Amino acid sequence: MSQTSETSQTDTTAPPSAEERTGLGVRHALALLSLLWAVALMPIVSMLSGNAQAEIAIHFRTTQIAWFTLSTALAGTFATPFVMKAAALYGKKRVIVIIATLGMAGDLVAALSTNYETLLVGRSIAGIYAPAAPLAFSMARDVFPRRLVGPASGFLGGSVGLVGLGGPFLSGWVIDHHGFRGALWFMVISTVVCLALVLAFVPESPVRETRTRMDWVGGLLLGGGLTAIVYGIGEGTHWGWTSGKFLAYVGAGMLALIVFVFVERSVAHPLLPMSILTRRPVWTVLLATAVAAGAINAVGLLTQLLALMPNIPGVSGGLGWSATKNAVVLAPMSVTTIAVAVAAGALARRIDPRILLGLGGILTTVGFAIGSQLHHTVGEFAVWGLVVGPGVGLVMAITPIMIIGAVSPEEQALGNGTQFLLQGVATAVFTQLVFVVMARDGKVLQGTQFYLDSGFTNALWLVCGFCAVGAVLVLLTPRVKRLDESVVGQAAG
Repeated sequence: MSQTSETSQTDTTAPPSAEERTGLGVRHALALLSLLWAVALMPIVSMLSGNAQAEIAIHFRTTQIAWFTLSTALAGTFATPFVMKAAALYGKKRVIVIIATLGMAGDLVAALSTNYETLLVGRSIAGIYAPAAPLAFSMARDVFPRRLVGPASGFLGGSVGLVGLGGPFLSGWVIDHHGFRGALWFMVISTVVCLALVLAFVPESPVRETRTRMDWVGGLLLGGGLTAIVYGIGEGTHWGWTSGKFLAYVGAGMLALIVFVFVERSVAHPLLPMSILTRRPVWTVLLATAVAAGAINAVGLLTQLLALMPNIPGVSGGLGWSATKNAVVLAPMSVTTIAVAVAAGALARRIDPRILLGLGGILTTVGFAIGSQLHHTVGEFAVWGLVVGPGVGLVMAITPIMIIGAVSPEEQALGNGTQFLLQGVATAVFTQLVFVVMARDGKVLQGTQFYLDSGFTNALWLVCGFCAVGAVLVLLTPRVKRLDESVVGQAAG
């Protein structure tokens, strides 16, 4: 998916325009706001989903609540290679509009659903708009003047902190006053806003690939293989970890991925060129950041269940908080996440990004280890949250910076898309494993799965282990360029 431009190169020797001399400019500010919404859409939806899942599990009396979020993640993972290729061929804005429209249709199906199966269908369709985030990062390189590409990319990367601060209060108000149905309808509204902003204010990218055929076989092998593996892991508790069904699903998924590698090496225009993944600076960065970010994404659902599930002695070890109370308790963590993320963007110009990413991995590891023992009161949440918050800020801010330093400007879109794909896989697998561990110490009451305190404790230890692996993987990465050494891709004037 290497990209070439059909337009002429920007003349960097020409004098700056009046708008460039006077600052950001209204046009670029509106474009940046629109792309910010595209990047923040999935985190907002994930937060609403996390807060709503306890009420949804009880309402639909399901023991399969993990699939409420995993169906979306899997659909997004499956769609990402096709979406990134289509964006390179037909234009990034055009593809964002298409996947946002499809996502809106999925949101409507979920909001109108009367049973859990239909709800999952809607959430799966909505997952198609997940790749809007890496497309937005890629568009920052294409549609902003050269001097604004770096600041715009950093601002988009820091959106996780903004969502982390305001999102819990928003989702808490929606859940507490309008229930899970209100959350589902707010997802519809959020997607409509994203679609309207992109249509109105984001110009189309001038960057295109030469028209080629879509690698449908490779995409089906990749998506099908990953889905089979995650589904097998999710059902392992019920089937047995040595059962024929478990081994069949996981084995078939692994076989599909192996065949996918050979297919991608043989086709003329692969969805995911293997050449980029054979370069050590690239694959080590992708692996380390995917594991670190995947662990952080997985633990969000865990802590929301811990806070929002009812406290029923001998049945449920939840704290029984309201969504609004949960938002208040987590606010200090969100503030530290934002502050550290902003600081990390500046520090990455002077400090090796590996050091910052490794530090983030260490802080999250220590923080979740503390949380495994201290998670029963507001004060205990605050203690480990103030350690985890800076770690999350470092990991989420440094991830896109590491990719910028590891790939060439022409490969930036591919790098963002591949990292998003691997991060989605890690999130799906880690989340499924977290639910498996919690269910081992759980109870089913009137068709609803509840989790004991020991289940939450063990799951936090598991996430702690994931974060530790991410920190260790940083040691494998060779030095990548700092921000002040990197050449940002061709930008439109």
